Amino acid sequence: MKKYFFLLSSFIFSGFSAQETTDPEIPAKKDIIKITAPENPDKMNIIKTNVTAYVFRNINLSYERAFNKWFSLNMGFGTMPEGKVPFINSFLSDEDEKRFQNLEVKSFNFTIEPRFYIGAGYGKGFYVAPYYRYSKITSNTFDFYYDYTFSGTTYQIPLKGNGSAHGNSGGVMVGVQFFLTPSKNLVLDFWIAGAHYGKGQGDFTMTSDVILTPDMQAQLKKEIEDLDIPYVNYTVETNANGARVNVDGPWLGFRSGLSLGYRF
Repeated sequence: MKKYFFLLSSFIFSGFSAQETTDPEIPAKKDIIKITAPENPDKMNIIKTNVTAYVFRNINLSYERAFNKWFSLNMGFGTMPEGKVPFINSFLSDEDEKRFQNLEVKSFNFTIEPRFYIGAGYGKGFYVAPYYRYSKITSNTFDFYYDYTFSGTTYQIPLKGNGSAHGNSGGVMVGVQFFLTPSKNLVLDFWIAGAHYGKGQGDFTMTSDVILTPDMQAQLKKEIEDLDIPYVNYTVETNANGARVNVDGPWLGFRSGLSLGYRF
C-alpha cells in the first residue's frame, strides 16, 4: 500500500514540476494568437481611363478614392473632340442623314459616383454605384437642306444651323473591379451595366438666305418634325428667316465598358 502511495505521489509531483519548468517564452497552444496583416491597405487611390470609350472618340479620365472597406468616391470627366456624329445612321435614315451636310459635334460630361463595395472592398470586388452626370453637346455650323414643293416643282432650300444642348441626369451602375498584379497596382474596372435618366434642354437655330413664305415655313417645320430622333423631345418654331428647334424633355443614357487604371 505504501508502495502505491509513493508512486502516486511521485507522478503528481513530476506533473507539477513539468509545468513549472516549461519555457516561459513558449506559450501554451491555447494562448497562441494568430497575427494577420491589417485589412486597411496603404493604396487608397486609383486613376483610370475607360478604354472602350475611345471608339466614340471620348477622351476620359477618372479618379477613385477609397475611404473605408465598403465605400469609395469616383469622379470622372470625358470629352469628345469635334467630329462626325458617332453611328448617326443608327438613329437617322439614309435619306434624313443626307439632309445634314458637314454636321459635326463635340461633347463634354462630368460624373460623380459613390461606390458601395460588396466582398473584398477597398476598391476591389463587386460594387453598386448611384451617380449624377452632367452632359453637354455642341454642334458646328452645318448645312441643312429641305425640299419645298410648289406648283408641282421641287426646290431645294438651304439653311445654316448650329446650337447646343445639355442635360442633368441620375442613375445607377453595377460593376466589378479587379487588381491584376501581385503588387495590386494595375486595376481593371468592368462596368457591367448602367443607365441614367434626367432632363435636357437646348436650342438649335437654322437660318436661310431665302425669305421664307408661310407655306415654306410650314413645310420646313414638317420636315424637321418628321426626323423623329429617338429619345429626344423637341419642338419646332419657324419664321421668315428660318427655324428654331427647342430641346426640352427627357435625357437618357447608358453606360458599359472596361477601364484600366493605376492604384497608388
